[in-house]
Amino acid sequence: MSFQDKVAFVAGGGGGMGLAIANRLIEAGCQVALADLKPKPDGIAEGPGRSLYLEGDLSDQAFVEGAVASTVEAFSGVDYLVNTAGVLWLDKDKSVTEIAMDVWDRVLAINVRSFALTARYCVPLMRARGGGAMVHFSSIDATGGDAPAQDAYGASKAAVIRLGKSLAVQFAGDGIRSNVILPGPTMSPMQARWDGDAEAQKKVAGFVPLGRLGRLDDMADACLFLLSDAAGYITGVELPVDGGVTARV
Repeated sequence: MSFQDKVAFVAGGGGGMGLAIANRLIEAGCQVALADLKPKPDGIAEGPGRSLYLEGDLSDQAFVEGAVASTVEAFSGVDYLVNTAGVLWLDKDKSVTEIAMDVWDRVLAINVRSFALTARYCVPLMRARGGGAMVHFSSIDATGGDAPAQDAYGASKAAVIRLGKSLAVQFAGDGIRSNVILPGPTMSPMQARWDGDAEAQKKVAGFVPLGRLGRLDDMADACLFLLSDAAGYITGVELPVDGGVTARV
């Protein structure tokens, strides 16, 4: 899987899965723009690829347009788009019969609108370079209901699957692939409630057929494969990376 001298735009690159993926790409020689609302994190890989950090709201069209333009200015184009931005607000995200609609709107803006905006500005750049690849992060939560519910999160992640498929079909003729990853239970900043709680981790891992929680490297491995030429005949799929959770009936 060669990424030497390619250019990636990683939305949500300020931490968690996004930072792990960005670092793997940088270490593989890719030039990477990391965009996030969070301040620049420590721990961005030092090379051999170069990096550019862009701080701002990915649900804001003006910021995304400017961030992609800055990426082109720094690296001369875009070959890959990775969408990992997302929020899971367990304290505020509830059933649609109870949720405050401003919370609903904000979750959908971060978890779906941001993906639409990054695609809007990156796809023409991929087309100009003769092709490219996108990976969008959804969740296994998109495949079923919950009780207690996090309806905004679940609806937003289901929308990501549909958007990813539509982009795959629309731009296949331009040599642009689009795929979606559905993480299962994963130790990441989004699941900080498990930190230091060995009993909770053991309980969740007990529901996973492979017997453990996912790691950031598991998500990075899957993402880099789908971006790479090794996945050149794969587009429009949703790939669960969940230790077998969705294999249960």
